[in-house]
Amino acid sequence: MRSRSSLFIAAILLFFFGGTTTAAELKPWAGGATPPLALQDLAGRWHDLADYRGKVVLVNFWATWCEPCRAEMPSIDRLRRSLQGKPFEVLGVNLAEPLSRIEKYLEDMPLSFPLLRDRDSAASKAWKARLLPASYLVGRDGRIRYVAYGELDWSSEPARKAVTELLQ
Repeated sequence: MRSRSSLFIAAILLFFFGGTTTAAELKPWAGGATPPLALQDLAGRWHDLADYRGKVVLVNFWATWCEPCRAEMPSIDRLRRSLQGKPFEVLGVNLAEPLSRIEKYLEDMPLSFPLLRDRDSAASKAWKARLLPASYLVGRDGRIRYVAYGELDWSSEPARKAVTELLQ
């Protein structure tokens, strides 16, 4: 059943957005309060965004079938590694895919940040992640500060500048 709902979501996204996105732009968030986010990672450990208060957190909604998501992941990983030792974290939220598919993806693209499973798409709906990838920069106070819909080069100067400003 989950597989069927994942395919349905994919079909809807492909229908409305053609399956690809243009380069995203990081924009100030105007979507209201930060929704809760509490999901399990691939090993079954819980991650609650509230536990990351005091850190800047990049929350990235993605799927293995999303080409812009796949293209964006290495720059997210580079950003995280370049900020190691600073109060910065990345949470990758997978959109309703089976664990086996995510694990197969990681064989080709190992990542150094937690991947969480949004099994029923409830988190993506609450966060208004209508287009993938959808990325949210959460400030140290726990509030969403910036959003980007579509592929973004997280090693670019504008993206790094936004993260650096939030770290101060």
